[in-house]
Formats: sequence, C-alpha cells, structure tokens
Amino acid sequence: MITYKRLDHVYLSVPPGKEYEAHLFYTEVLGFVPMERPSVFDSTGYWYRLPGMEIHTGAENGKPLTKPHFAMEVADLEAARQHLESKGVAIVKEVPIPGRNRFAFYDPFGNRIELLEYV
Repeated sequence: MITYKRLDHVYLSVPPGKEYEAHLFYTEVLGFVPMERPSVFDSTGYWYRLPGMEIHTGAENGKPLTKPHFAMEVADLEAARQHLESKGVAIVKEVPIPGRNRFAFYDPFGNRIELLEYV
C-alpha cells in the first residue's frame, strides 16, 4: 500500500535561456515566493513556495519533455517502492536532495511521477 500525505510539488519545464523570464512571470505576475533551490542539479531554474506545496522550474530543451512531473509526499517511501515493484512498476533513481529521499516512475502513458519522504 501507499499512504499519501500531500501533493509536494509540481515541476514545469522552460526553454533554455528563458529561466529568468519565467522567474519574472512567476514572481511578478503570479506572486510566487522564491525559495532556495538545492545546488545538486545540472540544469538551471527556480523553486517557489506556495501554501502547502512548491513549484519547481528548470531548463529543458527538446521534445518530448522528460522533466515535467508532480511529486507526492508519502508516509513510508520504502513501502511505496515495494508496492510499486510488486505491481511490475520500474523505479527510476533520482539525484539525491538533502533532507529528502525520493524516486520516480512512469505511468503506462509516459507521465513521470515522483514519490518522496522527508528525513
């Protein structure tokens, strides 16, 4: 079983070179509050804090886009992993982020989904 706690974040891709333009839109037009983005990523982008969740943006070139996804916080990440693997779902390792354990997988239609647990 998977015990979901909440929607954690949504990731949006922007074209390379347009990161700051996107940042201005999300802060000045939508009023998103910037937050610190971990330095573990190769791509450039910004993170924003909203009530009860985060929005993450990053540069991605080409089609199809592979980074857009939503992430759910779960109560027990290992139990979620075991459940998904028992159903034949392939787990994708993610770059480690301090304070969060996480992995991703794809649904049968190619949508990327991330599960995470804060440590």
